Amino acid sequence: MLVYTDIISGDELFSDAFDIKFSGAAAEVDCKMVVVKEGDVDIGANPSAEEAEEGVDNTENTVNNVVHAGRLQQTQFDKKTYMTYIKGYMKALAEKLAETDPERVEPFKKEASELVKKVLGDFKNYEFYTGENMDPDGMVALLNYREDGITPYFTFFKDGLKAQKY
Repeated sequence: MLVYTDIISGDELFSDAFDIKFSGAAAEVDCKMVVVKEGDVDIGANPSAEEAEEGVDNTENTVNNVVHAGRLQQTQFDKKTYMTYIKGYMKALAEKLAETDPERVEPFKKEASELVKKVLGDFKNYEFYTGENMDPDGMVALLNYREDGITPYFTFFKDGLKAQKY
């Protein structure tokens, strides 16, 4: 399994267990809403009839599977603060790329600029998430919905990701 982490914060963001599409500067990860039960631990065993009534008072929650699996934390931006953040993030990413993959810097700047313009053009429809540690310098994942208005997906900056094999 590949786990994708933020190269700046080190936070785990998602894994290849999800459907991922790479395009330009983006890594789009399809997600869905799922029900999770608190206190419900599946160890693969079947409880006996007597044990079935014992147990914890389970509470069900509907959660986004990528948010839940990556322990992503929702954050807020208005357009002005997002612009300030994204300029700093793009600069930091370009510097990292200059060290690790210098040929990628110019294509990254062009592709990332196009992606940011797309985000700003539809800003009101995005939700923003950080990694578990909420590092203000780390990547902010962008949640939006497909054209059908019900299918959620995340956009991550692919050049800000590091794939680690587990």
